[in-house]
Formats: sequence, C-alpha cells, structure tokens
Amino acid sequence: MSTFIALLHSIVLTPDRRVIMEDLRALAKELGYREPRTLVSTGNLVFEADEMRPHELEVALEEGFEEKFGKHVDIIVRSDCTWMALCSTNPFRDGSGDQVIVRVMRLPVDPKKVEALKPLMTEGQRIAIVGGDLWIDFAGKPSQSKLLSALTTKRIGIGTMRNWNTVCGLAQMIM
Repeated sequence: MSTFIALLHSIVLTPDRRVIMEDLRALAKELGYREPRTLVSTGNLVFEADEMRPHELEVALEEGFEEKFGKHVDIIVRSDCTWMALCSTNPFRDGSGDQVIVRVMRLPVDPKKVEALKPLMTEGQRIAIVGGDLWIDFAGKPSQSKLLSALTTKRIGIGTMRNWNTVCGLAQMIM
C-alpha cells in the first residue's frame, strides 16, 4: 500500500456549483482508495492505494470524477516519495509562501514554452523549471500578475498550480 496525492485542476462544476471536499473523499472511497483526506477546499486529496502507477490513478480518478460530477477535470497524481522530492526542490524558498507557486505538470514542461512567458514577467518575478515542474515566485499577489493568466493548459500543458503553503501542508499530511 502506498500514499498518493491527487491535485484537481478545478473543482468548479458550474459558475454557482463547486465540488465539496466531502464528495471528493466519497469518490475516492467509491474507487476503492483508503483513508481519503483533503486539504483546504481547492481539490487536494491524499489517499492510500495499492501499488499503482500515478498515471493509472489519474485515469481512474478523472473517469470517476466525470461520471459522478458530469464534467472532465484534469487530475495530477504524485506518489508520496515524488511529492517529498518536489518539496525539496523549491528554488525560491526565500519567497513568501502564498506568492511562490508550483505548476505541477503531468508531463515535463517544455522550456521553450516557459521562455515565451518571460516577456509577461515584472520586476522581482522569477521562474524556474525543476524536475519538469514550473516554479514561479510572483513577488506579489499572483492574481495581480499578467503571468498568472498565461499559465494555461493550452499554453504550457496539463498541470495545476499550488502555492508553497499548500505544498508544505500536503507534505505534512503524508509524513
């Protein structure tokens, strides 16, 4: 048995309806996963499962989500070991926990696509690719940056963003 982290790209089903975390935990149980637990209300799921490849879990969770909630959502799954490795690679530890964000990618991000983002950066912002994931220090509120709106699936690939505070919170849940 292993521990996994699943990150949902979105929990918004319609403009006035979001998936509540109780329903997400129930879905995990229905799929046969054990001890599902969530962190904050933004689609962070930790659970136990038999030894499986993360991609197999992604497919099962995405299919189960679509069947239960009627909408496809990209879900990124990492094992506890790969999550802890991600935690150890933050290149911007001197940044603020709510302003440093990692875009956890399904496949390694293309460096050329990241290079194309640089003209959108403002003074103090930093970006780095580490282990195929994209780290960004927004050096201010991410919601006020032009860079945030450019971090789309269409532009850089399937992935989902979490701030450093959430990354650390998930790490504490699996320790």
